[in-house]
Amino acid sequence: MLPLKLDNVSYAAGGRTIIRAVSCAITAGPRTVILGPNGAGKSVLMRLCHGLLRPASGSIQWNSKPGSRGRGQAMVFQRPVMLRRSALANIVYGLRLAGVTAKECDLRAADVLEAVGLADKAHRPARVLSGGEQQRLALARAWALGPEVLFLDEPTANLDPNSTRDIEHIIGAIHASGTKIIMSTHSLGQARRLGDEILFMSEGRLAERSAVDQFFRQPQSSEAMSFLRGELP
Repeated sequence: MLPLKLDNVSYAAGGRTIIRAVSCAITAGPRTVILGPNGAGKSVLMRLCHGLLRPASGSIQWNSKPGSRGRGQAMVFQRPVMLRRSALANIVYGLRLAGVTAKECDLRAADVLEAVGLADKAHRPARVLSGGEQQRLALARAWALGPEVLFLDEPTANLDPNSTRDIEHIIGAIHASGTKIIMSTHSLGQARRLGDEILFMSEGRLAERSAVDQFFRQPQSSEAMSFLRGELP
C-alpha cells in the first residue's frame, strides 16, 4: 500500500489553517518520525494520513489510489480508548471486526500480549490497567492486526521514563517484524532513538525532511535550528 503520497495538502478548522500545503511521499522501510514543537500540526497531519480527517485542499493517496484510506494500517493515540472488557477481549474484539476466525483470534491475542509483557494481565479489565499498561495494550491491539503501516501519535507523551522505555522497546519490535512506523513526537531524544528519517513540522508546514543523523548534525531550516537550540516550545 506504500508509498503514501501527500500532494499540496492543507487543512483548516475554526477559521484557522493548521496544515499548510504539505507535499511528500512516505515509503516503506525506514522509521519516519514527524518532529516539531507543540502546535506544529503533527497530530493533525497524522490524522489526515490515517484518514480520520479530510484535507481542505490537495490529495492523499495510498499507492496511487486517490481518496483511499488504505487497508492494512492502524493508529495508536496518546490516550488510547479501552473497551469495557478484559485486556485479552480488547484484542480479540478488534480481530473479529477484521474478519479473523475465532481460533486465530485467541492465538494472535495471546501472542501479542506475551510480546508486550501483559500475558499475566490478560483477564484483568483493561480500564484498571496503569497508563503505561494501557498504552502497551493499545500497541498489542494494533500489532495483532498485522498492519503494513502503524501510525503512532505521541505514544509516550503522558508516561513516566520506565513506561516510555517499555513502549519504545515494543515499537522497535513492531518495526523489526516488518511494519512501517510513522510516529509523531516533540522529544528530541525519542526522535534520535526511534527515527531513521525526520519530517520536521513548524506552524503547519513541512519545514525540513532529512535522515536523522543529518538532521541533528546539520539542520537545513532556521526553524529546525531554533527547535534544536530549545528556542521553540
